[in-house]
This record gives sequence, structure tokens and C-alpha cells, in this order.
Amino acid sequence: MSAISRICILGGGTAGWMTAAALSNKFKSLGLEITLVESDQIGTVGVGEATLPHIRFFNQALGIDEPTFMKSTEATFKLGIEFCDWGQRGDHYIHPFGDYGLPLDDLDFHQFWLKLQKAGQARRLSDYSYPIVAAENGRFQIPGDDPNKIGSNFGYAYQFDSSLYARFLRSYSEDKGVRRLEGRVVDVDLDSESGDVNSVKLEDGSRVTADLFVDCSGFRGVLIEQALETGYDDWSQWLPCNRAIAVPCESRGELLPFTRATARTAGWQWRIPLQHRTGNGHVYWNEFISDDEAAHQLMSSLEGPALAEPKQLFFKTGRRKKFWNRNVVSIGLSAGFLEPLESTSIHLIQEGITSLIELFPSQTINPLDIAEYNDRMALNFERVRDFLLLHYVATQRNDSEMWRYFQAMELPASLQEKIAAWSSRGYVLKYEFGVFLPPSWIAVMLGQNLLPTDHDPRIDKYPLADVKRRLDEIDQETRRAVEATPTQAEFLRRHGAASASAPILANGM
Repeated sequence: MSAISRICILGGGTAGWMTAAALSNKFKSLGLEITLVESDQIGTVGVGEATLPHIRFFNQALGIDEPTFMKSTEATFKLGIEFCDWGQRGDHYIHPFGDYGLPLDDLDFHQFWLKLQKAGQARRLSDYSYPIVAAENGRFQIPGDDPNKIGSNFGYAYQFDSSLYARFLRSYSEDKGVRRLEGRVVDVDLDSESGDVNSVKLEDGSRVTADLFVDCSGFRGVLIEQALETGYDDWSQWLPCNRAIAVPCESRGELLPFTRATARTAGWQWRIPLQHRTGNGHVYWNEFISDDEAAHQLMSSLEGPALAEPKQLFFKTGRRKKFWNRNVVSIGLSAGFLEPLESTSIHLIQEGITSLIELFPSQTINPLDIAEYNDRMALNFERVRDFLLLHYVATQRNDSEMWRYFQAMELPASLQEKIAAWSSRGYVLKYEFGVFLPPSWIAVMLGQNLLPTDHDPRIDKYPLADVKRRLDEIDQETRRAVEATPTQAEFLRRHGAASASAPILANGM
């Protein structure tokens, strides 16, 4: 094969236009010809509206102005995810985008908290987390620069309209020379010797040839699966929820800087507050609830009138056996699907794009690069899978068939190891690859009442009174910092990110 000079991206939506934007920005100087093929007749899933902090760095790498992006996508800021009814009914906690407390002699803060908690003298661990207390009070500001200040050691993400984000990135990409073709693929031409994809044929009879294809065609996997028959690893035995219903509604009340996930008897429900509306959905396992009952549970719990008809989605959790097969790279839903419990859908798109850029063929496609790409993405998917599964198994709930199913489940060895290390003395295994750092695992395990039996023995050299005094100081510093923080609505206005179409801001909330 000659040097890579033509790339074809099949499918638009968030995955397709994120890929087009990143490749056109990174390789514009190389003279690559990038063509994106999509059809307005084929709808996109358009559910992934909540993100992780890494999306900020993706936008920054593209040179995107944050206020402009936020106004264009009706975005709000996000400090974490609130989980309701997961450990037990009535429980709630926030998984923050940041650490707890401040570093103390290079030892993990939560170990000091465990010592104090064992003595019955600790407040909630959440009280020592600036992003959690700020989120609970509807407040937001950009992190500070001083790592020793409580208002600096956190990150933030966005909640946005994914269809508007795709439109925003389409304009960005076309300005950088990406060619968009309207049309449906009706045939794929494979090379008789190599098995590579030579071209795709559109319904108008035209053909698009390329050296490298990126499959962003969603669940259909037109190239990676229908043409190359790559195969799929089904993870339904661990994450059995297989359907979702999504619907937007009018917003009511304060504009909160966090996503909410509420556990139900046969799944869970999401709430994502945007500037112009609230996104809602119910992810469920159809073995234990009917589609009609799942829809009723969702529609009866909306905070305001629905703005559209409910959208039904069907899926099977898992991943492709190969993410990069021959000259086709799958990104987005064509690569695999993990339920959006921790807002990982767009992040996995970003991981796929980042790895493709790092391993982009300098001349011909190298099998070693393909193997490295597949290994990286497999680890990313598997570690997200384990983190999602933790929410279902670190629980005391047994009030429905679904929850009893998880109590009897044999866990993947990788998750068993993680839980065992935590249960003994509050240790969190660290990985080179994997989006969720120790504070995320701590948030879920403690938030769902999985307490270690002991703590790090190095903490015992610190007198209990000294530990309590220091934690009380951090608690007070956190409260003062939050009191000085503006509401999210106010910050959006100051930041120049408020959308003119957002009624909740126009009312001065």
C-alpha cells in the first residue's frame, strides 16, 4: 500500500465529526484528503450529552473558544455525577471530578478520613471536597492555579446538546477542508487479495475510495462488522441492561452543575440539565420490566412538560473483537457500547481518536500499530466496564430481581482484585490506561457503603486529635471557598457562555 493520502469517515454524528475535526486539525499540513459520508435519512443516537473533563482538552487542542462552544451547544458546566438510591434506597452521593481534601505529607487524604471515621469523629467525606459542596449548592467557577488551595484541585466537564456539538464541529471541519458527501452506502468493495476496503458505493452510484476508513456508522458497523465481519464481545452477562428511552423536557428550578443517575428496580434514570432544556432517559433490562412500564416510569417523573416524543433505543453492551481491522478503524458506537452511567460514551470516542492520531501511519499501515491500538482500546473499554459494574455490585439492594441478579454474579477477575485491595485497607490499584483515577473509585465505593476493614498503617503515627484538627480546617476552608463561588447561572453570564435561548438564565436564576 502507498502512503496514506485519503481518509474516508463513514457516518456523522458526534463520533464522525469529532474524528473529522481532530484529523483535519492535526494533519491539515500533510495535505490529507478527508471525506465524510453521512445521510440525513439516517438518524443519530444523540443521547450522549454528559461528558468527562477530558473533553475540555479535546476542544482546547482544536483551538475552540469555550464561551463560543457553550453558547453554540446550549452547554452547562459539570462538576460530577449524583447517584441516588444505588447503595440503598434513600442514599445519595456525588462522584466528583476532583480529589478529596488536600495532600497531607504525601499520603492519601481518604486514609486520614478512614482513621477519623473509625473513631466516630468524621464528617461526610464529601464535606472535604470542593466540587461536591459547590455542586450541591448549584455553584461553579473555573479551578484556581494554586494547587495548595481547596478551590484548585478539581476538574470540570460539560453537559451539552450532542446534535448541536456535531453541527458545531461540522462547521469547524469544513472550514479546514473536510468534504462532506450526502448519501447512504449501498455496497462495499473489498480487495480480493488483502481483504482491505477499497471503496464504498453510495445510492446515487458514486464511489468513495480511500486508503484508510474510519467507521462511525453507529450500532450498524457498516464497515467494521457488516463488511469485515470483525466479531463482537458480548458483555451482557455483566452489564445486562439492553434498552433505553430518552426524552427532553422543559427545565424547572435551579441550573445545577451535575448530572443525576437514579437507580430503579430494573435499571436507572438519567437527568442532564442544559441551558435550554433537561435531558432525561431510562436505561433498563427488558427481562424485568416492559417497554411500556419503563416509559411510564420515565414520563411520570419528568420535572416539566416533554418537548418531544420519547425515543426508544436498543443495544447490547460489549465491544468489537478488533477496533482496528485491516484498513478500517471503528470509533464510537461502531466500536462498542457501554451504558452511559458514567458519561463515558464521548470519552471513548476521544480515546479512539487520540490513539489513532498517535499511531497514524507515516507511510503504510503497520500491523504493530494496529495491535497496539487494539490493546489500548481493549483496556480502556474493559476498565470502564469494571467501573460501571462496581455501581451495580457495591450495593445492599435486594428489593428486585435485577438487584438480586447482581448480588449472585461472579465478577471479572480484574474487578475482584480491585475490590479486594480496597476492602482490606482502602487501597486503590492504579493503572497506566484507564480514565477513572483513584478518587473516582473511592467516591463510588464509599458512596455505596463499601467501607474498608482497616486503613493504611502509616496513618497511625499521627495523633487522632491532630488528624481531626487538620480535617476540620479543610472542611472550613471548603465552606468558605464555596460561599465565595457564584451560582452556575451567574458564572455563565460572566463567562460569556450564556445562550440567549435559555429561559432559566433570562429569569435571572
